[in-house]
Parts: sequence; C-alpha cells; structure tokens
Amino acid sequence: MTYVFGVFEFDAASHELRKSGRLIALEPQPARALGLLLERAGQTVSREELSAWVWGHDTHVDFNRGLAYCVSQIRSALGDSGESSRFIQTLPKRGFRFIAPATPRDGADTTTVAAPIVPGGCVQPTGWKAVSSRAVRVAFPVAGLLVLGALVVAFSDRLDSQPRRPIVAVSIFDNETGDSRYDRAVHALSDTVVDRLTSLGPNRIGIVGNAAILRMPRNERDLDRIEAQTGASHLILAQLQPSNGDLTLLMHLIRLDDGTHLWTRRIARPANGSLDGLDLEAARMIESGVREHVLPASPNP
Repeated sequence: MTYVFGVFEFDAASHELRKSGRLIALEPQPARALGLLLERAGQTVSREELSAWVWGHDTHVDFNRGLAYCVSQIRSALGDSGESSRFIQTLPKRGFRFIAPATPRDGADTTTVAAPIVPGGCVQPTGWKAVSSRAVRVAFPVAGLLVLGALVVAFSDRLDSQPRRPIVAVSIFDNETGDSRYDRAVHALSDTVVDRLTSLGPNRIGIVGNAAILRMPRNERDLDRIEAQTGASHLILAQLQPSNGDLTLLMHLIRLDDGTHLWTRRIARPANGSLDGLDLEAARMIESGVREHVLPASPNP
C-alpha cells in the first residue's frame, strides 16, 4: 500500500518515502512508525501500540527515548514541527496522531514512462532519429559537464552562506537520591525534553537524544567525546537530588566547546512525594533556556 499526502508518498511495503518523486532517507524504525501512523491516520496511536509495532514485545529498549527519536526523524524528513505540526500531532502521555489528509493507493504501476534521451541528457521527440555526427556526441557531454560544474559551485556557495543550525544533545537524567523508586520516572524526564525540543522545528535546531554516549553514567561522561560523537554544540544534563529533606531537580545547559554553564534551574518537590507533572515543568523550563541561549544564533524557520 502506498499513502499519498501533500507532495509526499510513502510505500508501506518498501518503507520508501518520496517527496515530489525524490527519495528521502528514513531509517527503518522511524519508517515503521510512519507506516502505522499513516495506516491509522486521524486516529490516536498509543505509545504502547507504536512501541510494539516498531520493536515487538520481546525487545527490551528504552521505548520512550526510542519513540522520541523516531518521531524526531519523521518530522525532520517531512519538514514538520511539533510546535505547529502539519503531519504528526503529539498527545502528551497518550501517543501520536497523523493529522494530514492521507490517501491510500493500491500498488498498481503508476510509473510515468519518460521520453527517450539522446547523449548529453536532451529529450528525444517521438520519431526523431539520433544524429551520429562526432560533433553532437562530443559537444553534448562537454556542455553537460560545464553546466553541472556551475551548479555544484553555486550550490556550495549557497550552503557556505547559510548559518548552521545548532545541535543540542540531551543526556539521560540521573537519579541521585539513592531511592530506586525514582529511576524510571527520572529517566523518562529526558524523553519528554527531547520531544518538547524537537517541536521547535528541525530547520531551526537539531536534537540528539538516543546516542549511546548520552546514556552512560554521569561519572563516565566526557564532554569532548559527546561533542565529537554527536556533533552537538550544547548539552542538557539534569539530576534529581535530595536537598534539605526535599527533592530537587537540578538542570544544566552547557556549551560544549568550552564547558561553560549557560543556564541552570532548580525545581523542588516534597520528599517521598509524587513526581507527577515534573516532566512537563522541566521540559518547559529547558525549552525556555534553549530559546534564550541557543536559538538566537540559529537560522530562521
């Protein structure tokens, strides 16, 4: 089955995504997730359903972090933004919904047959006989190479003139309370932050949250290695700590090239109390810090 939405086509069998006929790179797991969202277009797909579809029931991974990565990659491929989404809507703590009109199409052959092409890339009209002179055979390829060279130079100049988008790495958050009951909730906080920051738009900022180096224990993390392996310019860290009988989530935004702390904030909670709502409050505060200290240097959306 092929699904058509806007200028995009997605082949659910081959997991190929195309934009105006051009193939768009998409990793296997995000492609599987996109297939289910399109199959259930207009309906809410729970996080559990999507996880089971992508990884199966026998695979043991950090599903929340994995789903955040999958949705981020799909949005990047579609040029979508969680902040003003045109394709994928995030429903906090519930799941995701594909909201654009999507038309299913059977696998009938709809390939357009192109006109024959003569040497050098020119379209040959029906009934035209190829000219066999040496001048034509030589002139067309040379002209084609010259045009191609000019296009490469122009494209390179354009890329050099455009500011690079910043990339922010989000490390798994640390439970430093000594109480293992908080482990799962604290680790899930970083997934909510990844999802929130991804909604700022892939053209404005890149978010890395699923790299193995970001899942290492705090005492084994190395800022230089994180910068080298993720290509990130900034890093977000956080720790849940005991503080005067209460709990405090300490959050940091660090510039990786010199290790400077650009921003820190704390959120307090009563000891032995619930952490409900802490993920959304932390994500909102971190987004505010990223907007203030990272996005001003990014390209406009």
